[in-house]
Amino acid sequence: MDIQAHFYMTVQFLSIYILLFCVMLILRAGKIYKSKEMFLASLMMTVQLILAGLVLTYIFQNPHPLFCLAYLIVMISLATRRILIKAPQLPRAFRFRVAFAFIGTALFVSTYFILIVARENLFNPQYLIPITGMLIGNAMTGFNIALKTLYEQLKSNADQINCLVMLGVHPKKILHPFINSSLETALIPTINSMVSMGIIILPGMLTGQILAGALPNTAILYQVGITIAICITVALSVYLGLHWGQHTLYGKNLQIRL
Repeated sequence: MDIQAHFYMTVQFLSIYILLFCVMLILRAGKIYKSKEMFLASLMMTVQLILAGLVLTYIFQNPHPLFCLAYLIVMISLATRRILIKAPQLPRAFRFRVAFAFIGTALFVSTYFILIVARENLFNPQYLIPITGMLIGNAMTGFNIALKTLYEQLKSNADQINCLVMLGVHPKKILHPFINSSLETALIPTINSMVSMGIIILPGMLTGQILAGALPNTAILYQVGITIAICITVALSVYLGLHWGQHTLYGKNLQIRL
């Protein structure tokens, strides 16, 4: 595609902003003051995706393991930071274990998917970067939900927890239902997405492949595989992060830190 054709296609797709501005005006007329946030979020997304497109185009044209690793390091670092800044109240050791579970699980599942399921070269950027990115993004959302839920539940039940501690109940037994509840809450978006997929929703990856000319049956196989991989990554990473992290919430004196 030449530069002129690419320019016209860019203008064509950015015309969706016309509808966005219309919606922003409607919200503002209804005294719903989210127009600025919507515009800034859309602008940030557009700029980030354009920059990512330029970088990925270069990496795809010059495939090298070091380029892939560098891109992954940036993705993982930003995602990990976003998880941890959402839970500043939790102990540092807890957040360290969360980060370890998050990074380790995402890399393990993406490696398994590429080598065993897709049977591709691990450092093929066409597979490694988008697949790992999808796993990281969904696991990040799962952790944000789980940590927020856990902290809010511990705070709202502080009196009950302190009473159980004074009665001699072991902290692990006290924390167990809160850990499980947080994990279940974190899994809700993933499970709901899986249940509605196919009939109600054609997911982005499937739609993108079909628009790119792939056969629907082939696109569906990839979508099934990556969706299950996402479910595994969210469930396993959040499970490990919360269960490893709960031990940092109490010390040798068996007092729970709230």
